[in-house]
This record gives sequence, C-alpha cells and structure tokens, in this order.
Amino acid sequence: MLISQNWLKELVDYSCSPQELADILTMLGIEVDSITDTGRMFDRFFIGEVVSREAHPNADKLSVCEVNTEGGVRTIICGAPNVAAGQKIAVAIDGAIVPNGGFEIGKRKIRGVESNGMICSRFELGIGEDDGGIWVLPEDAVVGTPLAAYLGVTDVIYEISVTPNRADCLSHIGIAREIA
Repeated sequence: MLISQNWLKELVDYSCSPQELADILTMLGIEVDSITDTGRMFDRFFIGEVVSREAHPNADKLSVCEVNTEGGVRTIICGAPNVAAGQKIAVAIDGAIVPNGGFEIGKRKIRGVESNGMICSRFELGIGEDDGGIWVLPEDAVVGTPLAAYLGVTDVIYEISVTPNRADCLSHIGIAREIA
C-alpha cells in the first residue's frame, strides 16, 4: 500500500525525517518496504528566463543563450529551434541528472563555447511526449523556483506492508492515528 507524506501531514502534525518515520512505523508493526522522494528526480532543476539568444559562432543549428536562473545569469548552448529571448523555461544546472537520458549536467565546451547547464524539453524531463523543442512555461512562472515545487511533486511516498491483523492501518487515517 502507498502512503503520501503530504496527506499524512494534513491529518497529523509531526516533524521527523522520512527515515525516522519509517523506523517509527516499523516499531509499530507496520513494515515500510520503500521510501520514494518524488521531487528528488528534479534536484538541481529550476525555472529560468532566456535573457538573450544569439547564433552559435561555430555551428548552424545551435544558439548561445544567456539564461537568468536561481544563481544568476549563465551561458547555455541550446539546440532547440524554438528558443527565444524572454521565454520562461526549465533549466538543469551543474549536477542535475536528466530524467529521460540519465546523464549528468556539467560545464562543457560545445564547439568552442562553454555551456553551463541545459534548457530542457518536456520529453527530457520525463513529463511529456513533445520532443520538438524546449518547454516554454507561462509568463507567470517565477525565475529561481525549483522545478519540483513548480510541478507540485514535492511528496514522499512510503510503500508499506500491512499484516492481516492490522486492517485499521489500511488507510491514511489509520496510519495517521498510529503516528499520533
């Protein structure tokens, strides 16, 4: 059975870490099989804004973009045909692992120009099928907001095993009662 930490916090007030809660539940006779942090896949992804876009001096299909992110303005090389100045976009910075590809973002020279991140498409983020270009966000998206918070995927999911004698724990309310 899957239990949402966000739902539990609506029902009962507690302030322990996910692992501490798993230990508490285990001591109460509710076995925790796994803990999944849904926002973890978007670590080091933020909302950014393309400040400027110029053609790459050494490539026909690449653009050199100046992108405002949570840490200031950085230069990012982009190959998407739909990138333009003034767009709000999803940006991966150094250390991010691209969900649909599994590679790590780092500083790289692309045809002689250093790139400090990646402007992402919905396909690369694993949240859509559109791979025709970058994901352009609405104008009201706030620069610097973590992408997990923007998407609303900031939950921890506990997979638990409930024994037949603990039918009272087959719901969020039952688990919240045990925590309280």
